[in-house]
Amino acid sequence: MEAFLISITTISVAEIGDRTQLLSLLLAARFRRPWPIIAGILCATLANHAVAGFVGVWFGSLLKPRTLQVVVGISMIAMSLWTLKPDKLQQNAGATGALGAFLATLTSFFIAEIGDKTQIATLALAAAYPNLLAVVAGTTAGMMLANVPVVFLGKAFADRLPLKAIHLGAAALFMVLGVVFLMRALWH
Repeated sequence: MEAFLISITTISVAEIGDRTQLLSLLLAARFRRPWPIIAGILCATLANHAVAGFVGVWFGSLLKPRTLQVVVGISMIAMSLWTLKPDKLQQNAGATGALGAFLATLTSFFIAEIGDKTQIATLALAAAYPNLLAVVAGTTAGMMLANVPVVFLGKAFADRLPLKAIHLGAAALFMVLGVVFLMRALWH
């Protein structure tokens, strides 16, 4: 349960203002069909985070527990610093052509998540926790919690968020998690 709760909390807060959340806004404005967009986000996130989770489990199996705790702690602190730099959506990002809202969302969202901080956080969490299903379910649920309101409420919702405060809160959350993992490494 800890893996799920840490995963959902970390990702839902970190995703606010992220480029994939901005992509959700762009897709909602372009297609104005929320359900296929949400389905595309869900499928892309599940696929992307499952891959990241498997890589994380593999990586975690190569390291001794203490070393793993240190690596995860340092990666969480790095994520904290990365979170302080807000993402911007590139002008050419988003869906083009007549693929339909679902396929356009699935493809663009999957590609946008590659190397994104939420994917890297998923990898680190999967390395740290033995329950891959709980981590992937938590990170996917966190992505949905952050992106579904944007798809439904669009720009009016996004313009009202205190993004700077949210980024600071996400950075603080990653920093606390990093310190917790480093402390675990010292105590074991």
